[in-house]
Parts: sequence; C-alpha cells; structure tokens
Amino acid sequence: MNLGKAIKFCRTQREMTQAQLAERTNVSVSYISLIEQNKRDPVFSTVEKIAEELAVPTSILLFLAADTGDLSPFDRELAEKLSFAALNFIRESKREPSLL
Repeated sequence: MNLGKAIKFCRTQREMTQAQLAERTNVSVSYISLIEQNKRDPVFSTVEKIAEELAVPTSILLFLAADTGDLSPFDRELAEKLSFAALNFIRESKREPSLL
C-alpha cells in the first residue's frame, strides 16, 4: 500500500500545499511530508481527517493507495475500471465543487 503517494496525488489535484493540508488537519508540515514519503504510518483517524480535507471519500483514498498486488483478488479488467473511476472522481470533483 502506498498511502503517501495517494495523499500527494489527491493533494496536488486539489492544488493544495503540504502546509495547507497540515493546517487543516492539525498536524505539522513535516508529518504530512513524512506520510507522503511513506516514512510514517498515520493512525486511521488521521487518514480520515486527511481524506475529509481533500474532499475524497476515505475508501477511494485507500483504493488509490493500493499496490498492484493488493488488487490481485480482483479481475484485472475490473481493477482497471475501478482505478479509472476513482481517478476520474478525483479529477471531476476538482472541476465541479458541487460534487464534493
């Protein structure tokens, strides 16, 4: 699982800095940086708060964090469709705040 990469992807899609995300989630900028580098594993409540501030359902954030091996129980075509849908959700909700 690559939670840091998923958080960074969603944060940059929202055009949010690490400092902004840190302030909104009441953690330090260095902690956000360490999470994004996968050097820290945040508690689930922090993951939920980060997802909330990024306006991304926690389940989608965790799905985006899944490594290829994590998705092996799924049919490859289904996993690709789910990935596409999750990425599309992030991109579309950026353009249309009413979807958030």
